[in-house]
Amino acid sequence: METLPIAEKHKTKVTEFFKKQWGSTEMVISSGVYDCSALNGFIVVDHNDDISGLITYIMTNNECEIISLDSLEENKGTGTSLIQAVEAVARENQCTYIKLVTTNDKLAALKFYQKRGYVLSTIHRNAVEEARHLKPEIPLIGNDGIPIRDEIELEKVLN
Repeated sequence: METLPIAEKHKTKVTEFFKKQWGSTEMVISSGVYDCSALNGFIVVDHNDDISGLITYIMTNNECEIISLDSLEENKGTGTSLIQAVEAVARENQCTYIKLVTTNDKLAALKFYQKRGYVLSTIHRNAVEEARHLKPEIPLIGNDGIPIRDEIELEKVLN
């Protein structure tokens, strides 16, 4: 397992990865609409040079926002390695905190982030309904049969 910054040579695989995982490279969240294939980020590649995890982020002033995080295999350290890579870049760029958004059905993600020092900061009620106007393929029902409605913002203060 190797964690690498996304480079131009990875762009085709990154685009294919997003299309397979999300249906497109577009991410619609309360902070904006993003083409994830064009964002900075990191990938984890396996011994076949296939992507097994991917994270994208943006930086504005002293704030870093994680836009996407995907790991194909849980409990292998992939997500942790990707988060740590972004946190290191954020610190190097004098960011004071990192934030991210997930949806109310992502219980495993909420557990994952909180175990790594992220705290709940804001709930955007019915934000996903708004996002569906821009990206209608967002499903109505998510993990564990939970209706996808709200966005939950988490943040971590960087030392």
